[in-house]
Amino acid sequence: MQPVPKASELKKGEVVDIHGAPYIVKQLEAKSPSSRGASTLYKIRFSNLLTGQKRDESLKGDDMLSPADCQKIAVQFSYMDGSHYVFMNTEDYSQYTLASENLEGQLEYIHEGLEGITALLVEGSIAAIELPQSVVLAIVETSPAIKGASASARTKPATLSTGLVVQVPEYIEQGESIKVNTTNGKYMARAG
Repeated sequence: MQPVPKASELKKGEVVDIHGAPYIVKQLEAKSPSSRGASTLYKIRFSNLLTGQKRDESLKGDDMLSPADCQKIAVQFSYMDGSHYVFMNTEDYSQYTLASENLEGQLEYIHEGLEGITALLVEGSIAAIELPQSVVLAIVETSPAIKGASASARTKPATLSTGLVVQVPEYIEQGESIKVNTTNGKYMARAG
């Protein structure tokens, strides 16, 4: 049995049960109280995995939520079929299809052969995916590297192979691959 998550421990992509329906955490933000003695509030946007309906909740840190009855499996992104993304179970090679609108905020990180993805299955069908912590993407467009640019904090925008634009250090060149954090969309390091 999964541990019961508290509101303060919720993470983006986690699935909880609200009134018998599975909801995935889409966005969360902690609101610190303005008065002394008041507790931190967590503003959470959930999305119903079966209907796609959005639901906003404000919860206290120690509010308990029920874990949803869903199965997590390891998948790899295989290919696109129209506006649908096809993922393959890395153990038994079965395939699952997810419409691009269910991947809002994640599409910019998905590329062919991407591994380390966790699929959330509800009643046997894929409802959502969790991306790996970071992905490696190639830079397709950025201004030329500045000669003598050190590892200073100065950055420039770079467009990656998936269309995602991230700020990279000035010394990074077009054609290089970089590691990007999938939680905040920030540059982490040069890749290999």
